[in-house]
Amino acid sequence: MSLTIGVTGGVGSGKSTVARAFATHGIDWVDADDVAREVVEPGEPALTDIVDHFGPGVLTADGHLDRRALRSIVFSDEAERRWLESVTHPRIRERLEAHLARMAATDTPYHLLVSPLLFESDQHRLVDRCLVIDIPEALQISRTASRDSVDEEQARAIVAAQMPRQKRLAKADDVIDNSGDADDLAHQVARLDRLYRRHRETS
Repeated sequence: MSLTIGVTGGVGSGKSTVARAFATHGIDWVDADDVAREVVEPGEPALTDIVDHFGPGVLTADGHLDRRALRSIVFSDEAERRWLESVTHPRIRERLEAHLARMAATDTPYHLLVSPLLFESDQHRLVDRCLVIDIPEALQISRTASRDSVDEEQARAIVAAQMPRQKRLAKADDVIDNSGDADDLAHQVARLDRLYRRHRETS
């Protein structure tokens, strides 16, 4: 059985970039964000629940979830955000468990569960070690505003809705500082790849 490494970090920290860096070492991963998109596709029960609750204004013209419209609601209202999580998180977890079981049965030494809500949704209970991708909050805000085409105020609200940086770091087994360049990231990933392979051998 291969090890499961949970990879998390605040919005804009570069979790997917880190996962792709591990992939150069032959490591597979499942991204909870991808699974979260799957469970709200047209025809999925979660999307029906969301539309019943928020109304058709959270749908695009072709019947898909309008993520920007929904995000503007839930990141300004904690009760609505928690309601949404109660609908989506159990369905996401069920699919993640199936993905992880398939990867655990392979001969790779370890694999990754990439999730922005690793701790908040208790997905950390599915992994053997937790790797936090860390960047300063100001960089989080600027990257999020640029990537998601939102203003700084909304980017700040998204960051504020997540677990505080220091609390996340306190829960980490390992940390990658992703505020540097690509070479620096590659060096840190290579070091952890060696660590995880040794850990698998001795566990």
